[in-house]
Amino acid sequence: MSLDDLHLNLRNLASEDYPQLKQLMDSVYEDLGGAWPKLTIDKLISEFPDGQIVIEDDGRLVGVALTALVDYDEFSNPHKYDDLIGKREIILNAPNGDAMYGLDVLIHPAYRGYRLGRRLYEARKELCRSMNLRAILAGGRIPQYHQYADELSPTEYIDKVSRKEIHDPILSFQLANDFLVKRLLRKYLPEDEKSQGFATLLEWNNILYEPAERVLETRKTQVRVGAVQWQMREFDSVESVLQQVEYFVDALSDYQSDFAVFPELFNAPLMGLQDRAAQQDQQAAIRFLAEFTDQFVTELSRMAVAYNINIVAGSMIEMRDDECIYNVSYLCHRDGTIEHQDKLHITPQERRDWVIDGGDELRVFDTDAGRIGIQICYDVEFPELSRVLAEQDMDILFVPFWTDTKNGYLRVRHCAQARAIENECYVVLCGSVGNVPSIENLDIQYAQSSVFSPSDFAFPHDAVLSETTPNTEMVMFSDLDLTRLTIVRAEGSVTNLKDRRKDLFDLRWRDWSWKSGGRPSGANVDEN
Repeated sequence: MSLDDLHLNLRNLASEDYPQLKQLMDSVYEDLGGAWPKLTIDKLISEFPDGQIVIEDDGRLVGVALTALVDYDEFSNPHKYDDLIGKREIILNAPNGDAMYGLDVLIHPAYRGYRLGRRLYEARKELCRSMNLRAILAGGRIPQYHQYADELSPTEYIDKVSRKEIHDPILSFQLANDFLVKRLLRKYLPEDEKSQGFATLLEWNNILYEPAERVLETRKTQVRVGAVQWQMREFDSVESVLQQVEYFVDALSDYQSDFAVFPELFNAPLMGLQDRAAQQDQQAAIRFLAEFTDQFVTELSRMAVAYNINIVAGSMIEMRDDECIYNVSYLCHRDGTIEHQDKLHITPQERRDWVIDGGDELRVFDTDAGRIGIQICYDVEFPELSRVLAEQDMDILFVPFWTDTKNGYLRVRHCAQARAIENECYVVLCGSVGNVPSIENLDIQYAQSSVFSPSDFAFPHDAVLSETTPNTEMVMFSDLDLTRLTIVRAEGSVTNLKDRRKDLFDLRWRDWSWKSGGRPSGANVDEN
């Protein structure tokens, strides 16, 4: 048959299709009793019309998928085909079921080789997702097993089919369509002599499934991020800096952003409130800057609530009771909650000139717009940190940074993009620009703020969602689809997180509870 002669149409099965359906089922299931009675099919169409899918070619039925609704907990456990059938051969469709059960898929012998079965399976998957059902289950015959029964157990046969050492027309097809073998079913269909009564319980999980009781608690899946590529400039007061910050927060809020992001040490120009001579003592200058942090955090938290936006407040210098100073990013939630993330890896310049200490905790933060991580500049160049966060289901990694030269910027950029790809998450890079020769250590800046995505078909070809004009003060918006992350992690062209060889290596976070007096909150600690 020529491809030019095909005129295929996908639609739902109707009662008047029964004569053709019967003819098709009789030919395919000759050894299993042939077609279902018309009463059975009519009742199935009446109770679950969307689940009965056919492919026709110029009005001729050439492919059929019959499906019932079932209770997942019941049919994900051992069962028999007869458990689906009531009196008078009525299929026991469960109107309130939370899973689909694949009863039959039939392809006309003359149309095999056109991948019509795959079309029917894809239609089933789309229906499962649109109905927010938990999974598709199926009892799969293994019709080639009788040829190997003398030498292989059923489980050995299934293993060889999964390794493609044996081809089974049903199981091989199911595995190629992303179904997993959940268990072996015994006496599933006793009259199936070719399978010797055995079958596989197959399952395709709907990774987008949300239980009904969680509907009101479901997190946002469409998230808008607004980042400020901040220009370093001289300010004459703390109030003038905060006024500029509030201007940007207000603007980002007007565009319904879920996050406002600022760069690392964005309030560093306040060191210029000292005269140039005082700035020469750089340790004293950075401690002077730390005096403004509490005021900034208070004001930024007020803005987060007032403008209904989560603020990733770049980073600021904090002095603690131990008299040590830290480079800290503050997350000001729009509900008034304040959380923080220390910079863990301190650059040689920070250690030498400012004597900054690195923190020892790493967290994923739950927000109303996804699970996020924060790594301040240099931290993103250490891939272990991002992997620890990814293992805690991080969706978005925010990287406030401050670099002076293009090569420094490119180190941060290339590492950030690698983190997005290898951890299948979004990465938001936000930096500062401008030249301020009158302030020590603020001579030059280089930045091009960007948003990176995983590298797969659902995302831009270069895995760059947004980026700013280099070295220009501006805001950048980017809409992030968290559903795409769920799909790429489970069904992407490659699945980096799933395919890690944990039999060869692992990653552990050290327990620093002796230092802080208790277990680090949110740290991924392995005590083994």
